Amino acid sequence: MTRFDVVIVGARCAGSPLALMLARRGLSVCLVDRAKFPSETPSTHLIQPCGVQLLDRLGVLDAVLAAGAVPLDRMTMVIDDVVRIEATLDESQFLQSSLCVRRVTLDALLVDAAAAAGVDVRTGLRVTGLISEGGRVTGVDTAAGPIHGQLVVGADGRHSTVASLVGAREYHVAPAGKMFAWAYFEGVQDREGRVRIGRQGARGFLAGPTDGDLYMAAVGLDMTEQAEFHTDRDANFTAGIRAWPELADVIADGRRVGPIRVLTNWHGYFREAAGPGWVLVGDAGHFKDPTPGQGIGDAFRQADRLAAAIEDGLGNGRLDAAMQSWWRWRDDDAYEMYWFASDMGAPGAASPLMTRLMRGLAVDPKATLMFFGVLNHEIRPSQLFTRPRAARAAARALLDRPDQLIATLKEIVSLGKQNARRARQRRVVLQS
Repeated sequence: MTRFDVVIVGARCAGSPLALMLARRGLSVCLVDRAKFPSETPSTHLIQPCGVQLLDRLGVLDAVLAAGAVPLDRMTMVIDDVVRIEATLDESQFLQSSLCVRRVTLDALLVDAAAAAGVDVRTGLRVTGLISEGGRVTGVDTAAGPIHGQLVVGADGRHSTVASLVGAREYHVAPAGKMFAWAYFEGVQDREGRVRIGRQGARGFLAGPTDGDLYMAAVGLDMTEQAEFHTDRDANFTAGIRAWPELADVIADGRRVGPIRVLTNWHGYFREAAGPGWVLVGDAGHFKDPTPGQGIGDAFRQADRLAAAIEDGLGNGRLDAAMQSWWRWRDDDAYEMYWFASDMGAPGAASPLMTRLMRGLAVDPKATLMFFGVLNHEIRPSQLFTRPRAARAAARALLDRPDQLIATLKEIVSLGKQNARRARQRRVVLQS
């Protein structure tokens, strides 16, 4: 076949779920990816409970668990040994636990599920151009010939070919705060289902058991340390992990498997997400700081919403309007989490104000539960980090560190201006 209802470029955690859901709705779908699977790609690995629920709906969860993924129902979060949150997910609130899954495993299972649902999957095939008629995208050119569709979906990641070919403009651009390095370890005895998130000085950490009986440990370093890090990845990665002795102890009995992976060339953005005959989903249209591990879950939730919008648009003959509406939903859905992630991954050590804010959450069980809700994309960050809570944290930060009075006051003023600017930017984009 060369003609389909929908052609999707990119078969990873946005493209394959979307293709599967569309096929289940009775649409003809062609899924194209230049990679052959299994295939790696940079990723935080973490899937929040809301994303795991969608994996279950797709019928892929059992296969992920069979591959050795460990349900993560406990979390340890530490900031400079001043803030410590030990928590267990409440089964009454979260229907699923989190997961930490290598993309070499997850993406291959999603591609297989799409093929089993009747999607025409064509991997190892590069898209070389777009086909247009009368200003409307009507398909893609590939090395194996043209593929036509009523809609072309770019689900092909940060370096999206589709986004480049349609000239999708970036906005709300945010610079990278940290570079990320991670590795896998075998023989680590800690398989209890705990995810560890840490901040020690300027270094950030994320770790937990992953599939294949491996343990994933990641460290985030300020971008200014990038050149030095690459002079000796092995030694500098080891030194980075040792900066959090608790994590170093966890993996001390393990042996590293494979190379140290890195993510260094990135920035945060929103891209124009829809136009005549095309739409962007997942990282192709929006990328945020990886620190809170939201990327996979966001790809799933966007694909879920987009599948319904495509079905409605094709059904009522208003496809372009449906894609524009979905674009507005995406921006509204992602905006607060985007800046929350950017703040979490900001360079440098945690400030006295942010440390005090997190200390307040750690001693308040209700606030801790809300924090999990933020990470699970159930509530917006502004519903937790309210002005009264921020004001109390500011007052306590001033009492905690009177020696940093001027710096803390400057931070309070700066945050107020920053929040006001972000609110204005949001209004401008939503009105445009």
